[in-house]
Amino acid sequence: MKNILQSHLGLKLLISYLAIILLAAVVMIFTTEAALPQSFNRHMMEMMGTPVPAENGGRGMGMGYGSPQNAQGQQQLFANFRAGVTEAMLLAVAIASLAALLVSLLFSRGIVAPLQQMTRASQRIAAGHYAERVEISGQDEIAQLGGQFNQMAAELEQVEAMRRRLIGDVSHELRTPLTAIKGYMEGLMDGVLPASAETYQQIHTEAERLSRLVDDLQELSRVEAGAFSLNFAPISLSSLMETTAKRLLPHLQQKNITLNLVLLPELPPLRVDGDRITQVLTNLVSNAIQYTPVGGVVTVSTALTGAEMCVSIADTGVGIPAENLPHIFDRFYRVDKSRSRQEGGGSGIGLTIAKALVEAHGGKIWAESAGVGQGSVFSFTLPLA
Repeated sequence: MKNILQSHLGLKLLISYLAIILLAAVVMIFTTEAALPQSFNRHMMEMMGTPVPAENGGRGMGMGYGSPQNAQGQQQLFANFRAGVTEAMLLAVAIASLAALLVSLLFSRGIVAPLQQMTRASQRIAAGHYAERVEISGQDEIAQLGGQFNQMAAELEQVEAMRRRLIGDVSHELRTPLTAIKGYMEGLMDGVLPASAETYQQIHTEAERLSRLVDDLQELSRVEAGAFSLNFAPISLSSLMETTAKRLLPHLQQKNITLNLVLLPELPPLRVDGDRITQVLTNLVSNAIQYTPVGGVVTVSTALTGAEMCVSIADTGVGIPAENLPHIFDRFYRVDKSRSRQEGGGSGIGLTIAKALVEAHGGKIWAESAGVGQGSVFSFTLPLA
């Protein structure tokens, strides 16, 4: 019986309703039985014009009025009256219990049915059917629970879609350098390619590209899981930009791109992890260089907004269509799907890492663009020291 109660919410509700009815009936019966003699005695004496005896407060039958025969008749009348009241009360309790049983079944069904629907839906979601949803009616707590359930299911469906896309993207990114390495090795074994330093250099380049991709994936995994620590300290943005410019100088010279630093004079220090923000700046400036044609310009500027500093990286590159802006920080996302890593398209991970690191510092990051061919601007905020 205990196991049945523990596994059926509707039965628990029904028993609770019946228990309340039973308790009310018992209280009513005992109260009536206790108050009935005194009340009957008082009303009978008032009806016959006999004052209620003060010595007993009107308690007892046949005391203080009439002859013994009259008292005996009164006692018989009271006994019949008491039996009638008891019979009426028992009948009322039975009818009330039946009505309450029907009403409780109706209300229990209204509570249990949505929960059973959620149970079935959760089982289908656990089986991989993430499009499952429950119907919502009303605005009570059950309806709110259903709304939260549907929201959870939608988020799980989105996570599953991202997982599948991630597997496909990673497979594609790994396949490109591996296919190149395999092709070079087959060419060497078949004698189609000469065993020259140039051939080995191409193999080494592809191996380095593969190694960088693996490093990017490891870094992305750590960042998104929050498995990294931040060493906050007051630091100047100027020093971070100098480090970034030195690191990217070969890329700037290779494409003859000018890097302009338009920084506010006497910049207040930032309270950040210098290495991580240097990584953010490197990712954003490197991205601007990749998508800026030869002879273009990349400009880094700053502005103060309250207790934060806003850093903007603007380029004169290919620009970003409006429909792509909401997805620009997604993993492996590229505006131009035809651009590969080898062509300078990057892995599509750098911006995702930059976004996670900026948000870990309590800042925000966003992208703006006037359209294709009109360049783009990546901005982020950081707290001042």
